[in-house]
Amino acid sequence: MPTPASPDRPATVPNADRGTPDARRLTDAVTRLRRALRASIRSDYPWETLPMAQVELLQVLAEHSPARIGDLATRQRLATSTVSGLVGQMITSGLVARATDPGDRRVSAVTLTDAGHAQLAAWTRAHERRLDTALTRLDTADRAAVRAALPALFRLAEHLDDSEH
Repeated sequence: MPTPASPDRPATVPNADRGTPDARRLTDAVTRLRRALRASIRSDYPWETLPMAQVELLQVLAEHSPARIGDLATRQRLATSTVSGLVGQMITSGLVARATDPGDRRVSAVTLTDAGHAQLAAWTRAHERRLDTALTRLDTADRAAVRAALPALFRLAEHLDDSEH
């Protein structure tokens, strides 16, 4: 586990001086960020029980709605049966609704409900507050480095998406 940063002691960066490939270090950093955010959000906001797979489906539906189950599965790189099960759970929770696809009456399409929009907005606000708090604890140089890295991280994500097609 890394050593927490303090004014006298910078945070320990795993594998920083051991010749570890950048891809490995980035994998470690992303994994740690996701784990830390997931753990902290549940302790700071105990109401947050939405599984990440459902959050990701809500995010996709917020951008691409209505959507067929097969299209959601393709976008999320999941099996159709997995997405169908998640959608079933989300219908039960009132987060999404299933209706006949206007383009093809034989197929159903999934849309976000008002409750789904509200839950996604609350999830987003909670995560933004948590990250904002953590970012304010960084020194100016680290905050600038994070900000400067964001465009490259988005491009990296695009390249990862492109490599799958």
